[in-house]
Amino acid sequence: MSPGVQRLFAYGCLALSMSLVGSYVALSKPLVAAIPVFLLAWLRFGIGGLAMLHWLRKPAAEVPMTCQTRQLVFLESFLGNFLFSVCMLYGVSMTSAVSAGVIMASIPAAVALMSWAFLRERIGARTWAAVACAGLGIALLGLAAPEDGTPGTGSWLGNLLVFGAVLCEASYAVIGKQLTRALGPKRITSLINLWGFALVTPFGAYMAWQFDFGGVQPGIWLLLLFYSLAASVWTVWLWMTGLKLVPAAQGGVFTVLLPVSAALVGVLALGEHLVPLQMLAFGLAIAGVVLATLPVRPAASR
Repeated sequence: MSPGVQRLFAYGCLALSMSLVGSYVALSKPLVAAIPVFLLAWLRFGIGGLAMLHWLRKPAAEVPMTCQTRQLVFLESFLGNFLFSVCMLYGVSMTSAVSAGVIMASIPAAVALMSWAFLRERIGARTWAAVACAGLGIALLGLAAPEDGTPGTGSWLGNLLVFGAVLCEASYAVIGKQLTRALGPKRITSLINLWGFALVTPFGAYMAWQFDFGGVQPGIWLLLLFYSLAASVWTVWLWMTGLKLVPAAQGGVFTVLLPVSAALVGVLALGEHLVPLQMLAFGLAIAGVVLATLPVRPAASR
């Protein structure tokens, strides 16, 4: 496979990964209405783990994991799986999928800030402007009237939790690039899912003990199967596969597809609608993404 074809393949993996994340962020809304959050997360990790048990085996060509690699695997799971799932599921249950999509448009800016803080990468004026656009877009959501016409106290908390999920996703992107230098995509996917299952088991098992599984509709079980495979298997493998061939900063560009797909699913599948302030907020968030990700033109030679 030529370098050009490899790069196109990587772009396709990254784009599909973020599109799937956005879709399950939106579709998790009916799931959390039917299944408690920690039980839902436990079932997700359990189903995902069963689907990729054979990925856990260490490949013969893989070097033994160092202590630092083990720590990064744990952090990748704790932040990108456990905390992301808790913040996202609780947050989406309190706000709309459209609002969640707008907030998640700030992921590229969050990745840039974390790169500056932890990797000491230089951040230009355009990226700071992107951060300001994302922040203003999120603030406007607080002024947007809720769809049911009730006061927006719960939606503010939901929006805050979704923003917590943004920080977790940004950490996931930064740590993931480092992990791809030591482990293969399938191994990373299976290991962080195993850690996620272990972390959520005490909460999930307690919820399962008193939950009426017979009251769940068949359609919800099918949606749970899609959510589990998409969140635990497909999106992680696609993302790690793409990151092996593309720099982390360039991969961050594709996170724009997460909020776009979340908002589209909210509007097309869940019957939500964009009110004017949400449209303005979404526009500002996308403007921030454009500012953060447009390539810098080389200076003209004289």
